[in-house]
This record gives sequence, structure tokens and C-alpha cells, in this order.
Amino acid sequence: MNWKCQIESIGVKLPSKILTTNELLEKLKIPCIRKFGLLTGIFERKICSPGEDSFSLAVDAAMDCLSFSGYRADELDMIINCSITKYKDGLSHLYEPSFSTLIKKIIGADKAITFDISNACAGMLTGVYLAEKFIRQGIIKTCMIVSGEYISNICDHALKNIKTSLSSELSSLTLGDCGAAVIIERTADERNGLIVSGFTTLSRYSNLCTGRQNRNTTGGKMKTKSKEIHQAAIHESVPIIKEALNKSNLSFNEINWLIPHQTSRSSIISGANHYLECFGEKPGQIAVNLKETGNTASTTHFLTLYRFLNENRFTEEDTIMLLCFASGLIVGVVIFKMNKIVHMYGNSN
Repeated sequence: MNWKCQIESIGVKLPSKILTTNELLEKLKIPCIRKFGLLTGIFERKICSPGEDSFSLAVDAAMDCLSFSGYRADELDMIINCSITKYKDGLSHLYEPSFSTLIKKIIGADKAITFDISNACAGMLTGVYLAEKFIRQGIIKTCMIVSGEYISNICDHALKNIKTSLSSELSSLTLGDCGAAVIIERTADERNGLIVSGFTTLSRYSNLCTGRQNRNTTGGKMKTKSKEIHQAAIHESVPIIKEALNKSNLSFNEINWLIPHQTSRSSIISGANHYLECFGEKPGQIAVNLKETGNTASTTHFLTLYRFLNENRFTEEDTIMLLCFASGLIVGVVIFKMNKIVHMYGNSN
């Protein structure tokens, strides 16, 4: 039988400490970027305090996800960790054992197959893509995809180096920390579930955004050619979106919600205008979820879904497109039908 899969539950963990954009800009004292908050739509972000890191955020998000789930941890067949940052016990990058193995032990998912992947900001949606393949082939019934991003430390490095509004490290100021988890399950319901998922890597743009660990201090650093990578992402995503819509037998205006990667408000609006020109139509709603959390890297789509579920913005019949852009350049599209999950959120949370 050719099984389908659907989202069964979502969990999120945000740190409690808040860093405002105004506080960041006070440290820079560069008048020409005073409008940074207005342009990006980011007025604050949540950042890790001592005792919090990529691993703790991932574990707490996994536990939150299970609190909404109909499954116990020991019923999970697979766990995929997708974090870019793998910081545990502060800013120590952990390579072994894998995060997924450690998470399995802590939450009690004793029988789960585990592995880690890394695909920049496309990580969690890549995890969904892989989980779908395992489920459709009947290998597993349930999979948790989880990520914890302690990525705000990149901002600390950037503050020391930004001298002008043309700095390649300016995009580092948009980042915030977050953990997210989602359980994907097998379903025989043809009306619901994942409709299409696919990714394209355009390596010729790989130099437009690069990140690595610092050599002489803890944490990482990132350099981005913001204008160039935005133009490339929007231009190259049009045929990829068209292909996904064709596979789904949908038109763009049949998408109730488009949730793009949350980079900046101006970039999202610019992209939406370009799509309107190319498609001659637009989706029902375009999600912007930046004001209080910023760009949370691989967790951004599920953070947005979680927030909007709790705000009762979705209906059971909504068709949703998740559109991701990641350094590489990676463009990914996931289209799915919302389901009864809408009734599990927005009551006590």
C-alpha cells in the first residue's frame, strides 16, 4: 500500500531572555542603520541564557511536542535531528554522540532509529522530506523531526566587525534562538496530509552566505551578500514553486497560507510582489512571524505554524505551502493539507 503521512503534533521552546533590536543598535552606534528594525520587521528576539543551548532547546521542544501528541515517546519509530548549531553545555560544538541519540535517551524513545542531518536553514523541512520517504515505503509509522538553534551568538561576533550598512555581517543581527519539533505519522486518509515535498540545491550561489566556527573564540560567524542571495532565491524559486503546484494539481491562489523562511519583512514582501508578477495570482495569506523572534534558522517554519495554531488562525481545510531558502543555495517546497491538529492548540496555551 502507498501510505500517506501527515503532521501529528508540533512543539516549540523559546528562551525567555529578550534582546531588542534597539539594544543591538545602541552597541553599533551607526546612524545609517537606525531603520534596521523597520526594514526587517524584527523588534526583538529570544536568546539563550546560561544553562540553555542548542541541545536543551531541542529536548524541551521534543517534550512539548509529545505533550500535544497521541503517541508516547516509546512509540516513536525514528528521530531525526536537524540542528545547524550543535552546542551542548554552552558553546561547545558536540560532534559525537549525535544529538538524535542523546534526545532519544532523555525522552525515552527506546526503539527509535536515530540520525542527524545538516542542511542549513532547510534542515527541518529536509527532515520532513526524509521521514515522508520512510513512511510512504512502510518502513516506519512515526517520526519526530527536531532542531535546537542557539544561533544568536553569531550576533556577538558581528557586533565587533560591522562598521557600515554594507557589512556582510549585518544579516547576523536578525538571528534568534529557538527549539522546534514535529511528529509525522502514517495516515490512510487521502483527504489530508503531505501533498508534495521537494528540494533543489543551486551550488553556484554557495558563496553568497557562508558560516563557520570561529577559530580563536567560541561560537560562530556568518557572512552574507544579502541583496544577491535574496535576488537569487526569489528568481530561482519561481520554477520550483510552479513544479510543486503542478504536482499537486493546485494553482497559487488555492494555497491558503504561504509560510516562507522568515528572514526579514522587506524580503518577504519583495518576494510576494515578484510572485504576483510571475503567477498573476497570490496565495490567500502570507505569513510574517518576525517581530518578536527574528530569524530562527531551521526552526522558523514550525515556530510560525505553532504560533498560528495557538492563535487559531488555521482551519482544518487549509492548504499550506512551506517555502524554505537556505545557504547553499537550497530552495525547498512542502505543501500539505491541515488536519484535526487545529483543534489541539489555542486552548490552554
